[in-house]
Amino acid sequence: MSRSLQLALILAVPLLFLAAILVVNRAFVTRGDDYGYVLRIELASAEREVDLPQIEGPQDASRPLVVIDAGHGGHDPGAGNGPVKEKSVTLALSQAIRDQLLAQGGIRVAMTRDEDRYLMLAERSSIARRLGADLFISVHADSAESKEARGASVYVLSEKGSSEAASRFAKRENQADTINGITFSETSDVVGAILLDLSQREAQAGARELAALIFREIQGKMRLHETRVQSAAFAVLKAPDVPSVLFETGYISNQDDAAWLNSAVGRRTISRSTAQAIRVFFARRSGV
Repeated sequence: MSRSLQLALILAVPLLFLAAILVVNRAFVTRGDDYGYVLRIELASAEREVDLPQIEGPQDASRPLVVIDAGHGGHDPGAGNGPVKEKSVTLALSQAIRDQLLAQGGIRVAMTRDEDRYLMLAERSSIARRLGADLFISVHADSAESKEARGASVYVLSEKGSSEAASRFAKRENQADTINGITFSETSDVVGAILLDLSQREAQAGARELAALIFREIQGKMRLHETRVQSAAFAVLKAPDVPSVLFETGYISNQDDAAWLNSAVGRRTISRSTAQAIRVFFARRSGV
């Protein structure tokens, strides 16, 4: 056998082997997009503004407006405990709070979501701002590695989170947004910064007042995880001109808490306590 023929055979063997692999791969390997477990999620454009929800209650626009945010939703189930998912628990609790407020009259209510759909965090607080809400309450159910963790907590935005939110807000809007009815673009930089600071201080004071009232109303009626109102840099609380509170209603990772939160008694207790706190808040503000 000539040397050139030997060289040709040496080169041909790996090529034949590669061709065989390609044939087998085409015949037996399924394409990635045929796998049943592949989940594609179409994220909303950052430019998009979600449709505003319906405002329920009195037609009088001078009546106070509360926006209730049911945490998580859609492809984001939140915490879970077997078949019990946070997104379903928070929606049921939020609807119960809404119904309680509407039943007593005098307060307008809107919900960021009234169905199982996904909203980004910024969209939730944006809905409250665009509607001109007087209060924003985000309802959640906590989770922990320890199954023993139990009880409700009430959060307001921390001072650090508040400062970070103010900086980002001013930068993002380039001082061309409206705070409490005043357009930043119509003011000097110094005046705009002062207006933002004053607005945020007022919103934070309102948030602390409402959180304290919710905490007072739930004491003795349900288990508490903390002995006082907590603060943290939750992104959903960072609207600069709307008093915003996050209500962790219990630990869904705990069997007893999960069962209670998912019960008629739990929903009734939470909705009545929250509605009462909101009514006291507005009564104080109106001087009644």
